[in-house]
Amino acid sequence: MTAPDSGEPAPRRWTESTVYTDMWIDPDDDPRETDAGGTDERGILLDYLRHYRLTVEMKCAGLDAEQLARRSVPPSTMSLLGLVRHMVEEERHLRRVMAGEDAPPLYRTDDDRDGDWNGATADPAVVEDAWRQWRAETALTDRFVAGVDDLGAWNAGASDLGADGADLQLRDALVAQIAEYARHCGHADLLRERIDGRVGQ
Repeated sequence: MTAPDSGEPAPRRWTESTVYTDMWIDPDDDPRETDAGGTDERGILLDYLRHYRLTVEMKCAGLDAEQLARRSVPPSTMSLLGLVRHMVEEERHLRRVMAGEDAPPLYRTDDDRDGDWNGATADPAVVEDAWRQWRAETALTDRFVAGVDDLGAWNAGASDLGADGADLQLRDALVAQIAEYARHCGHADLLRERIDGRVGQ
């Protein structure tokens, strides 16, 4: 098979699925699919958040530091490793706004507001740090959310929503976090397929 109009072989689509060739894992083996989905508002929101967090991990599975740090297309600095670091910052942001925690950015600075993406270099130590921080931050976010009984609880920290900031409820913050993960999981689909042909699911 050749790529249209190029004369070169088309990139191979990578899959382990034995059921659907356009998926990369059989549906019965997908760890995101469980029978434990929530039936109330809190359960549904947390299940979506769990789903998209797992998707980020699955999109990065089996890659080395160079592959994880591989940029998409110029001038973008987006990479899978940068995406993990970016979500570290987003997890901290949620708690900074909602819980009022002292959780300043880890990778972004005033001089480099895109430090989460720009600092995602092909170094195993950088990869290890990103995953360690991401797992720690997701656990801290989960602990905070579990300790708040009412999804209508208002932010305890300063909000940067809009030009002048705005109050928001925990349910709003969770929806925003889900949307952020979902948006970047779409980017991860393309980043991963470009690296080794592994397709979206």
